[in-house]
Amino acid sequence: MTAVLINLLYIAASILFIFGIKKLGSADTARKGNQLSSLGMLLAVVATLLYSGLSWWMVAAGILVGAAIGAVAAARVRMTGMPELVALFNGFGGIASLLVGCAEFVKIRDAGLAEYLVALQQQSGVVVPGWFALLAIGLTILVGGVTFTGSLVAWGKLSGKLAGAAVGFAGQQFINLLVFGAALAGTGLMVAGNGESGVALYAGIGLMVLALVFGVLMTIPIGGGDMPVVISLLNSFSGVAAAMAGFIILNNVLVVAGCLVGASGMILTVIMCKAMNRTLGNVLFSGFGSTGHSGKAVDGEMKPATVEDAYFVLEAAQSVVFIPGYGMAVAQAQHAVKELAELLEEHGAEVRFAIHPVAGRMPGHMNVLLAEADVPYEQLQEMDQVNPVMPTVDVAIVIGANDVINPAAEEDEGCPIYGMPIIRAYEAKTVYCLKRGKGAGFSGLENPLFYRENTRMLYGDAKATISALVAEFGK
Repeated sequence: MTAVLINLLYIAASILFIFGIKKLGSADTARKGNQLSSLGMLLAVVATLLYSGLSWWMVAAGILVGAAIGAVAAARVRMTGMPELVALFNGFGGIASLLVGCAEFVKIRDAGLAEYLVALQQQSGVVVPGWFALLAIGLTILVGGVTFTGSLVAWGKLSGKLAGAAVGFAGQQFINLLVFGAALAGTGLMVAGNGESGVALYAGIGLMVLALVFGVLMTIPIGGGDMPVVISLLNSFSGVAAAMAGFIILNNVLVVAGCLVGASGMILTVIMCKAMNRTLGNVLFSGFGSTGHSGKAVDGEMKPATVEDAYFVLEAAQSVVFIPGYGMAVAQAQHAVKELAELLEEHGAEVRFAIHPVAGRMPGHMNVLLAEADVPYEQLQEMDQVNPVMPTVDVAIVIGANDVINPAAEEDEGCPIYGMPIIRAYEAKTVYCLKRGKGAGFSGLENPLFYRENTRMLYGDAKATISALVAEFGK
């Protein structure tokens, strides 16, 4: 009866996970999706606790430590820190799967493969071939290790602990291929040695080390501008690692949840690559940002404007488009932007928010920020929706976005982002760009939009600038 109850709870948890991910596809239902998924995880934990032989004090300690970390993260991490927090949590998922794989490998070393398989059959009622169990363990260690160290590097780049630029060196791709091939060979030796021989032991240790090294080597050549893609890819890897861990211990809900995360993360990765008109291979292996190429030199000067100048133009505008980027996140300007948008609407302007899929430093970054400020979901428009009407827009307000509105992506064939679909802010009658200074964006590319006749620069902190515009409307 206990086994039946456990499986029923796992099925219920899996159903809740599926519906939870489905609801995450819309900002209107995302909160409900999180709640359903959380309930599913609670059921999965309760079902797991029904197994006999668990160390209750270790379970309790794990729950308390994990809950404390989660509570501190929820209370202290600002919205600007969400990308690196997501990267870090992806890494936690990877290391958890790696530890499961290592623990099961130790069991085989201690008890022998035959006795291990008998115990596994008694627990689950499923007969598992020895080679399958060892292969699952090897792949879990491999994918979990890559996810852990790769996520740590992504966290370092996003948080500023590491340089955001791509890191390249001679023979890099060959070394990466050699390390990855050696890791696969280690997995093969584990299987061939039935996990019991001395060769299998050294192969398992080598596999773990190589997986951790490969995670670093895979991520350091990727520039900061490609971090949204990397985060979604590592999220997919964490799901794959969890699914493989589920195959090791024959845990149905872990397999289902891991497959859901792995598949959804990979779909998001493909969507992000398509938004940049690049392949995943190009993102991972091109070393974007390591060459220092910034496109054609731009002639002319940036034309600064004052808040008062911008106010008079905005007051007369009938159509305004906000184009947010990471600068809005850094300045925590989303609430001030919402207030300015409401004032513009009161003055008769139609207001839109143009959201590029790779704006910010993680998938959906701008959507999360604007949802926090209660910006109506119907005002958020994707690139394909807003570009056709951009020539009719009176004012485009670019808040810290650089690469996603860079005309060089359409005009400069030598530019690294050439071919990437952009929001055509340059087609608006007037463009105001809010920047802290004259530096390039996160990718290091110069933006010719800043030098165009219809563009004016509003220098300074984005929140302070938007708040000053709000104050002008209140006079």
